[in-house]
Amino acid sequence: MITNGKSAKPILNQIFKVSSVNLGGPKEGDVVEAILIKKTTRNVFFDIESFGTGVLYGTELSNAKSAIRDLEPGGKIAAKIVNLEGENGYIELSLSEADKQQLWQQAKELMESGEIVKTKITGSNSGGLTLNLLNLKAFLPVSQLSNDHQPKQTDGDKQKISEELKKLVGEELGVKVIDVNPRNNKLIVSERETSSVNVKELLTGYQIGQEIEGMVSGIADFGVFVKFVDNPSIEGMIHISELDHKLIDNPKEVVKINDAVKVKIIDIRDNRVILSLKALKADPWERANEMYKSGQEVRGKIYKFNPFGAVVSLGEGELQGMIHVSKFGSLEEMKKELETNRDYNFTIESVNPQEKRIILDLKK
Repeated sequence: MITNGKSAKPILNQIFKVSSVNLGGPKEGDVVEAILIKKTTRNVFFDIESFGTGVLYGTELSNAKSAIRDLEPGGKIAAKIVNLEGENGYIELSLSEADKQQLWQQAKELMESGEIVKTKITGSNSGGLTLNLLNLKAFLPVSQLSNDHQPKQTDGDKQKISEELKKLVGEELGVKVIDVNPRNNKLIVSERETSSVNVKELLTGYQIGQEIEGMVSGIADFGVFVKFVDNPSIEGMIHISELDHKLIDNPKEVVKINDAVKVKIIDIRDNRVILSLKALKADPWERANEMYKSGQEVRGKIYKFNPFGAVVSLGEGELQGMIHVSKFGSLEEMKKELETNRDYNFTIESVNPQEKRIILDLKK
């Protein structure tokens, strides 16, 4: 384990090997080894061996003053090429950009090694935590928090989740780098992965298709977390699409915190357990043709609107139909005639159990 800011920088040759291997010479964006030739008040010149003379001036020179203050002629430093054909034929260089590229390279090496880094949480939002890693801004998503730090009893409420995450600001956590994308300035870390070895060992006692008893330990807008009753150290996740055969807008429509549930393991990957609640429920679409026919008049409640129309809960809500926006001309016109949570009379235009689709029209 290393602590933030304690890791030694990769030697220059490693950077050059990654960034500058190019049979046709260096290109803009490459980090190269620059050898100091001389300093003036307005310019600093470097020898880019075999390729030409590089120069620092203007803002780049101002930003690099501390870095080159003690550099003597013949001294070497990493520099990034920003313009191959600069003023007077010199190669324009940047030291600050080279430093940043080195930091991204270090982040990539941490990801590849799987090393655990101790770092302090600097901020939070409803989606996760922000932190400073190697002087780069990193993000720790809620889904990548350890079981101990997962927001509990929030019922998917973003405000409650945000309040729970704020309690972690200022704390020091051990994390692993799991995604590095300097082009998009994205650095993602995980606390959950730091305990992956232990979880991997525990998961050897389970297999896909197995049914287990669990307890709902957390609810997020994307799904539900479930702790295994026989092994509370394992926490699986039910994606919102695996909660029920019908469309669910919010997981708390189906379960609440501390509910006892029986679920099925549908996948085990990357030391994670993916669970399903609906896999143990009878699929109502198998009886759709028995329950509904084309031309039949039915009573239904508007569940929600989407860009294509309105989702309608039929009967006891086991099945849902769709009335298309084209029946009204626009979504705005549709909302003038229909309201969510209100019942209306509809006529069934078609039933397609294979595609899990029932098309409706408003009864005139």
